[in-house]
Amino acid sequence: MKYDKIKVVQINTFPYKATGSIMMNIHNRLLEEQYDSYVVWGRGRAAQNEHEIVIQDEFGVKLHGVYTRITDKTGFASKKATRKLIDKLQQIEPDILHLHNIHGYYLNIELLFNYIRENNIKVVWTLHDCWAFTGHCAYFDMVGCKKWKIGCHDCEQKKSYPSSLIKDNSHWNWEKKRSLFTNLNITLVTPCKWLKNIVRQSFLKEYSVEVIYNGIDLSIFHPETTDFEEKYNLQGKYVILGVASEWTNRKGLKDFIKLEEMLDKTKYRIVLVGLTEKQIEELPDTIIGIKRTQNIQELVGIYTRANVFFNPTYEDNFPTTNLEAIACGTPVITYNTGGSPEAVTEKTGVICKAGDIESVKSKIVDCISKKIKIENKQYDYKQMVDCYIELYRKIVK
Repeated sequence: MKYDKIKVVQINTFPYKATGSIMMNIHNRLLEEQYDSYVVWGRGRAAQNEHEIVIQDEFGVKLHGVYTRITDKTGFASKKATRKLIDKLQQIEPDILHLHNIHGYYLNIELLFNYIRENNIKVVWTLHDCWAFTGHCAYFDMVGCKKWKIGCHDCEQKKSYPSSLIKDNSHWNWEKKRSLFTNLNITLVTPCKWLKNIVRQSFLKEYSVEVIYNGIDLSIFHPETTDFEEKYNLQGKYVILGVASEWTNRKGLKDFIKLEEMLDKTKYRIVLVGLTEKQIEELPDTIIGIKRTQNIQELVGIYTRANVFFNPTYEDNFPTTNLEAIACGTPVITYNTGGSPEAVTEKTGVICKAGDIESVKSKIVDCISKKIKIENKQYDYKQMVDCYIELYRKIVK
């Protein structure tokens, strides 16, 4: 088989956000390299060409959400959308099915994995979180849970995403996933060593696990000055930046509030990007809150102007926000949680104990006093895609 004839179909919840951008970067590069590449998503924008497939069912997504709230069985609704997906897969007949996030109220995992099993389809599955091997949650670090190792039950995080307000079916989910996801032709990919080690302790341990670090577009993310400083009257201020696609408890929003109380307001300003309007209204007046921006150049300008990027995540895989900040020349301070520290070296930032705001403040002052600005060309998405292409080639041999 000629490599340029390999058919690859990737599936993700969205065509944007961190995981969607990773999928689209792989897809666009595959097309450039003359591969027969397709991308599928269940929620988001419309398709723009014949290589993009949208199985969106807005009513089905809402129904799936309600079903999850009642039954705690996320991943077991959305039959209509999944049948549409399977019809497309039967037409394309991919050599490799590359899965990203398959949770998010848009897929029926039972229908999909039965189809994969019946047709012995070769699968690459990039795990962007821990959902694939738990009975409910995407992460479990904050509560210190280890039930996922032997069989989830009595879930402490029943009301966390994907939230169930009534039943706890975590044990049923865990058993069902173990049955569906094992004994198949799957190669797993994790974006960091931390998650690989976690997977090795789960029921997915039978599979080969490759570590392929996430990448970003360095032609976009690089130091670039914009009017951000003037727009927010930040002249003469030291800027401490936080960025998230969604500021949940695990992302450490409360730690920024604590940090703000400890800083000299005449010298420092905290800027947070990715907040909801409600969160912005609840912030102290001395913190600048910005909603999630679709303008990448605006975000690049914010990263560049910041003196320090603080990522107080309590649960994470390999956050691309760290990579973006580093690429824009801004040092990163993050907690020793999940895979977040793996992008941080002595030259690019500092790692602190989770929740140790005193230490964070000290490190911020230290970074600023040393006037640290960094140059780093690691984690180019092209290197990431090259690793995936090499993996595809190895699988189809």
